[in-house]
Amino acid sequence: MDTQFLHTFVNVVERGSMAAAARVLDITPAAVAQQIRTLEREIGAPLIARVGRTVSVTEEGARILDRARALLRDVADLRSIANDSAVSGELRLGACPTALAGMLPDILARMVAKFPQINVFIRPGYSAELYRAVETGDLDAALVLQAPYALPKTCDWQLLREEPLVLIAPKKFADRDPHELLASEPLIRYDRNQWGGRLADTYLRNNGIVPRERFELNALNAIAVMVDRGLGVSIVPDYAQPWPEGLQLVRIPLPQPSEPRRIGTVWSRSTVRIRLVTVLLAESRAAMTTKSRV
Repeated sequence: MDTQFLHTFVNVVERGSMAAAARVLDITPAAVAQQIRTLEREIGAPLIARVGRTVSVTEEGARILDRARALLRDVADLRSIANDSAVSGELRLGACPTALAGMLPDILARMVAKFPQINVFIRPGYSAELYRAVETGDLDAALVLQAPYALPKTCDWQLLREEPLVLIAPKKFADRDPHELLASEPLIRYDRNQWGGRLADTYLRNNGIVPRERFELNALNAIAVMVDRGLGVSIVPDYAQPWPEGLQLVRIPLPQPSEPRRIGTVWSRSTVRIRLVTVLLAESRAAMTTKSRV
């Protein structure tokens, strides 16, 4: 059985169409369809149900999906084991939204420059689900918010960045008192169901501020754009660039101390790709140190 066909099968399931999988794999949709048909003949069961331009996994395909993913990870590890003198193989890495855009590109640029034989599979997601993926072994490591609970002994954590809470407001409010703005202007609230949003909610409650709420969402860039459009003010972590371009905002420090949002790396101590994780940790520290000097 050709493991490339398994790789194609997993991509079709994850992307939801053969055309999307073809773009990722850099082959034609016809080649994708041929590989799936060959794999189905070898397995002896239908794996993909085709409905127009979209596909869905069959019951038989769902049964083998996790095993296929695990097998592909094991195959990727063979290169790392065979080339023990070189740092190589596939690192399976998760990243929360702000780390994905604001931190990870600089880290990956350093890793690729020093260790070109490393491949990185990146799974975007929210911190809570990425922690679970690291704990279960689906991911080797993830760039995430610090968990509000103690980690299991199988995992470890490295702090990369602290982000104090700030008030963001339209530029015309630059000279206003932040607490007065929070009491008088509509609040665009950072989602209280998210770990970062809880910090903002705690600050409001600790300072006895009852805001006039307008919206609540878990999308920091979208919140910044809404503030720019005059829809309200917000308390958010002073998160890493890039911010959306062209915004006429002010970031006003809060007068009372608050718990910062902390972003770092969580990893599994038991992963067979611990050498790749060690490289990630070292280059993450170096990238954040360089960025803080700019």
